Amino acid sequence: MARRMIERRRRGFFGWIFLLIFWAANGFMALWLFGAMGEWGKLAKPMSDAERTGAGLGIAVGLGVIFSIWACVAIVTGLLAFMTRGPKEIIELES
Repeated sequence: MARRMIERRRRGFFGWIFLLIFWAANGFMALWLFGAMGEWGKLAKPMSDAERTGAGLGIAVGLGVIFSIWACVAIVTGLLAFMTRGPKEIIELES
């Protein structure tokens, strides 16, 4: 029979809290992005070239702000979730 070693980590209370905060923050940011894209879709009405150019620049700046905030939030909450994942346990399985 062959033996396999599996690494397992058990999260504590704060580990689960930080993991839930990480997923909730990413979900909120995705909702914010899709909501903003839905609002930008309403800009697709007949307009002049200057208005179209301004709308395009505004959308680009808005996307940049959303993605920058999303990246900062994801990095901070992801690090907190990663650092609170618990001690390593090695489990030996026979197959």
